[in-house]
Order: sequence, then structure tokens, then C-alpha cells
Amino acid sequence: MAQPSVTTPKIDNRKARHEFEIIEQVEAGIALTGSEVKSLRNGRCSIDEAYAVIRQNEAFLRDLNISPYEMAGYAQHTPKRERKLLLHRRQIKKWHEKVTQKGLTLVPLSVYFSERGLVKVKLGLARGKKTHDKRATIKEREVRREMDRAIKHFKR
Repeated sequence: MAQPSVTTPKIDNRKARHEFEIIEQVEAGIALTGSEVKSLRNGRCSIDEAYAVIRQNEAFLRDLNISPYEMAGYAQHTPKRERKLLLHRRQIKKWHEKVTQKGLTLVPLSVYFSERGLVKVKLGLARGKKTHDKRATIKEREVRREMDRAIKHFKR
């Protein structure tokens, strides 16, 4: 089967890395309809408010907004419907135990297409950051940026 030569977009959740401390990551498949996949190929997705829940030994992704595909006709999808995550039963059980701990949640970090053309979601086990932690992260990033500038200027 020939792979499309067009590069497909990778949708990142930059807000998640700012709001949460990522402890662990896992890659999961996602059950989608045809119009959702076509809309994702056009980059029409928002994962800013999305999160994952584990219910009855199954994992679901909630509030992932995939915009409707214009050419779908009658086979249109609901933009914010709950979508099933494809994980092994062992992984779901392991993550369920961790999520039940205080203050931990599953957030999607990115949505992308694998080399085989399948839609994948990178999930992160996350703990919310306090305001002072966010400020410290910003300060570290600025210091690193200043050091890089100084090194670059020194090499000239």
C-alpha cells in the first residue's frame, strides 16, 4: 500500500507542558470515523481542553475537538464526541491505578500519524503545577535562552 507523499500535521498540546508536570508518557491508538481522519489530515483539531478518562476497563478521550470535514456529506461526525483509546488491558489497568492517586490526570500531549498512516495520541500522566512552579519554569527557559545567545555571540 502506497503511503501519501504529503506530510501530515502533528498537533501539539503546548498548553499541557506549561500547566502540568509530565511524569510518564504512553502512545495510544484512537478509534475514529473516516471524516475525522480526513479532518485530522487537514490539521483541523484542537487538543487544548482534552483529557482522558478510564471507565469500566476502557480508556476514552474527552473534549478532543476535531472540526467537521466539509466534504463528508451525510456521514458527518460530532466534533467533541468521546473517542475510545486503543491500549492493552495491562496498560489501562496500570494507568488506572496511577490516575486514582491524588492529583494525577491523563492529558493528550500530541496527535499525529504514525509511519503506517494510523492516528496516534501521545498521552502523559500529569500533575498540575502551582503558580510558582510555572514561574520557575519560565525563568529557567529564559536563562537557557540567554546562555544560548551569549554562546552564539561569543563564537562570532
